[in-house]
Amino acid sequence: MAKKAMIEREKKRQALVDKYATKRAALKVIANDDSKPMEERFKARLKLAKLPRNSSATRLHNRCQLTGRPHAYYRKLKMSRIALRDLGSAGQVPGMVKSSW
Repeated sequence: MAKKAMIEREKKRQALVDKYATKRAALKVIANDDSKPMEERFKARLKLAKLPRNSSATRLHNRCQLTGRPHAYYRKLKMSRIALRDLGSAGQVPGMVKSSW
């Protein structure tokens, strides 16, 4: 189980990313448009830099929804390998059978 503080920090980052997504996208379009004057693009970059760092989507880290574990994360299932194995052993994942030989 991950620390509660780390899980809460990740939730806070996700909220910031959701809040600033449209503003950040609009500023990026202006900043990367070569047809705009250099001053306007520079101002857009400055405004982008003023936004909170945690509002950037690259600062998010995938975590297991059940345990909060950050490593060995399956994107499709949104859980870690350990949580998946536990659910599979308990028979709660359809079609998944624990192998033995």
